[in-house]
Amino acid sequence: MSFAWTTENLLDATKGDLLCGDRGLAFSGVSIDSRNISDGNVFVAIKGNIYDAHDFISDVICRGVRGVIAEKDKTGTLPLEKWEKEGTVCLSVKDSIRALGDLASFQLKRSNASVIAITGSNGKTTTRGLTASVVRQKYNTLETMGNFNNEIGLPLTLFNLDPKHNWAVLELGMNHPGEISRLAEVCMPEIGVITNIGRAHLEGVGNIEGVMNAKGELLTSLGVNGKAVLNIDDPMVMRLAEKTSAEVTLFGISKEAAIRAESVESNDTGISFTLVLPDETIDIEMNITGDFMVSNALAAAAVGRLAGVGARGIKKGIECFRPVQGRMNIIETRNNIHILDDTYNANPDSMQAAIHTLSSVKGEERGFVVIGDMYELGNRSEELHEVVGELVGRSGMTKLYIFGEYADSVAKGAKTENMKTEKILKGTREEIFSDIIENLDAGDWVLVKGSRAMSMEKIVNRLVKWGNG
Repeated sequence: MSFAWTTENLLDATKGDLLCGDRGLAFSGVSIDSRNISDGNVFVAIKGNIYDAHDFISDVICRGVRGVIAEKDKTGTLPLEKWEKEGTVCLSVKDSIRALGDLASFQLKRSNASVIAITGSNGKTTTRGLTASVVRQKYNTLETMGNFNNEIGLPLTLFNLDPKHNWAVLELGMNHPGEISRLAEVCMPEIGVITNIGRAHLEGVGNIEGVMNAKGELLTSLGVNGKAVLNIDDPMVMRLAEKTSAEVTLFGISKEAAIRAESVESNDTGISFTLVLPDETIDIEMNITGDFMVSNALAAAAVGRLAGVGARGIKKGIECFRPVQGRMNIIETRNNIHILDDTYNANPDSMQAAIHTLSSVKGEERGFVVIGDMYELGNRSEELHEVVGELVGRSGMTKLYIFGEYADSVAKGAKTENMKTEKILKGTREEIFSDIIENLDAGDWVLVKGSRAMSMEKIVNRLVKWGNG
């Protein structure tokens, strides 16, 4: 059973002004979606980059919604006298996105849940899933929905809390300084995890130091009573570890890590390793490819141990986890083509990891790489796309397919590493698909990867349909 809201609750949470309506009126939930809102919800009108939800307030009221939260400078034209007579509640706030976060924080405070917050340049979505899977072995656990990890998405996840939840495992995203501070202010984490620090969102923070400082905002939010779970194998994460006042648990391959992996072995179906905990060891068999997945599993194990999950629960949680669509999924088609679907998102470091994984799992078979643009790299975009091309060139792949604005930069890098021009195709999705199906044979491997906005999954879907046809 979820929490109900009264007008008084809304006022307490947002510190807004009541323009009309009954303080005792009850609502079943909070919504920002004018298209699918229930008549029992209160509608929070968000100003986005494309749409301003204030334009749809009259529509939701006509459909029976009896509560609205709007920004002060948008309330002048609202029919408040009419709404007062009809019993409709309207609150005004300075910033509706901030009010949404304040509502979510109010929801969290009245729940029984503690929060595990996860951030990092790479692996945070998979680490979130692994962590939730581990913690769920002992506790009722809420997990971030999809990629709802920003100032709008995080509150929408927290609105799903109910009195039965013990833990919430949340992913915190970032594309500018101060964003993680605000997200942490909303979700008040007890345990904070930093997976790694890499070259992502450079456009918003300037350089790798900016990424480090932005991710470090999570540790600042923990304070002396919080617990930090940090990657000992990442030098920049360890720079943050030296500054935090929180209790620190280190995970990684290093022998100095409290939670570490030994005897790591991988093949085209998964990874095995020995999980070393402070007081025992246990063997793990993961049905996920990519050596970097070990680090994600170690972070989840560290959190599980802090949350009171035993070794067997940690093992079960890690081994039963399956990645979300587009996160290093291997799809084997009926005609024996292996598609490495890593289309969820991309940055230079995750590109490097994906290319390395393809090189490892394909063995002696042929490898094809389909690459789309990486976003939010600022004035280093051309340089970093060229580096990706160099990685492909050095990896000895059979053919490189490039799609997007920075295709020339990727091609330049590949040629620098002596990849022949006839092995490189720049084109549209249609041109890439038409060429690749002419070249693929049974046993071949194909990596498809690019930033979310490039919709690289469309190529994967067509390849799967063709391979199973």
